[in-house]
Amino acid sequence: MRDNLNDYRKNYEKGELDEHSVDTNPMQQFRTWFYDVKKAGGIDEVNAMTLSTFGTDGFPKGRIVLLKKYDEHGFYFYTNYSSEKGKGIALNNKICLSFFWPTMERQIIIKGFAEKTSEEDSVNYFAGRPKGSQLGALISDQSSVVENREVLETQLKTLEAEYEHREVPKPEHWGGYRVRPESFEFWQGRPNRLHDRIRYSLNGVDWNIERLSP
Repeated sequence: MRDNLNDYRKNYEKGELDEHSVDTNPMQQFRTWFYDVKKAGGIDEVNAMTLSTFGTDGFPKGRIVLLKKYDEHGFYFYTNYSSEKGKGIALNNKICLSFFWPTMERQIIIKGFAEKTSEEDSVNYFAGRPKGSQLGALISDQSSVVENREVLETQLKTLEAEYEHREVPKPEHWGGYRVRPESFEFWQGRPNRLHDRIRYSLNGVDWNIERLSP
């Protein structure tokens, strides 16, 4: 069976973006857009982003992860270092982050290098997670084959009893990554598919700003 998607069309008309009016600092431009989308509402997790890495099989793979903080040094997320994404980053730390906010007809693509955060940073973040999420990190051998759901549920009940009155320790194989950006592309949907695309490219310590053809 084939679905004809030719008539799935939308005209974009909610905003515009100009290379002469954007902030000279791409991180500040990101911050502005992030809070614009948050204020506008309509998206459950504004911090959801697609993380794309090269896998150990040589294929690129994207998946949704949550941005947990950002600053002048980069973008931060936390995961299992032994997972498929962790193993891929260990082999090739060139990655891509993508944000798509359809309510504002905006997209941001960030290319950069992923580096592990400090153990102190990882421990501090882990300590602030809900206990159920902490236990989930202990249970999950992320990306490995598991026999069935019941295996996980049984392990969870066991750990819930074990750590009922104790703090949950951060697993050694779990922690944060900081993505140090090398380029940003800000995309604003426009009518007739003549979208605005503004790219920031790092040149030493300065950012070059260019308009790209849609």
